[in-house]
Amino acid sequence: MRARVLLTLLLVLALAAPVRAGGKDDRLFQASVLPALLAGDYAGSFGAGEILAKGNFGLGTFENLDGEMVVLDGVIWQVPASGQVRRMDAAAKSPFACVAFFEPDLRLPVASAANLEDLDRQLDAALPGLNRFYALRLDGRMRVKARSVPRQDKPWRPLAEVVKEQSVFDLGELEGTLVGLRCPAFAASLNVSGYHWHFLSKDRTRGGHVLDCSFTNLSVAVDRLSSLELRLPKAAAFDGLDLSGDRSAQVKAVEKSPEAKK
Repeated sequence: MRARVLLTLLLVLALAAPVRAGGKDDRLFQASVLPALLAGDYAGSFGAGEILAKGNFGLGTFENLDGEMVVLDGVIWQVPASGQVRRMDAAAKSPFACVAFFEPDLRLPVASAANLEDLDRQLDAALPGLNRFYALRLDGRMRVKARSVPRQDKPWRPLAEVVKEQSVFDLGELEGTLVGLRCPAFAASLNVSGYHWHFLSKDRTRGGHVLDCSFTNLSVAVDRLSSLELRLPKAAAFDGLDLSGDRSAQVKAVEKSPEAKK
């Protein structure tokens, strides 16, 4: 009898225990590193199935740099240079992606933002600290300016050259979701330091990499991520890349709107 009571007590305690940091739902999975993408490594080293096995929310791009990737509610969407959003199947491949299993543990009071810089500034002030990775989901009606990049053929050019030919979409005011990732400053050699935003409209017909946005009332949900799983490409071509040096100027060039570059 005592053994049965003890077993029941242990089971109750196990079920009541908090989820350990670093579990499946508290981890950012990153496929490859940003410097490789900047250098022009657009090989499809990671399959859609592998990406979705690691997360249901995130962003990235596709093999041959064929448009922007938005991962939302467990579905991978492609926004190509044409702007015609497509749902991707298991055959899709990616050179770079970041995903997590989105389980929000914070709700932030950001009632309005005049532009993307204003949004980033308000979020930084509201977050509990800036030394963690965060996945952020903002839902509501907003005005969005987005972009996508054209598919590339070999020999692949560096990303900073490709974005000079990007397609820019002034999407106007519409319902949708901002899919965001914030990386701490110490991760600058792996990913974009600060915020990286992609957008997908509620009707799943428009989207892209966000260059600017504004809104007056959005729902802001944040998932704090306590661990990072980094997987590098297996292809020999990755080993031959020169990924050294400061690439902050390149990152700024590919992340911002053309008229915002300085």
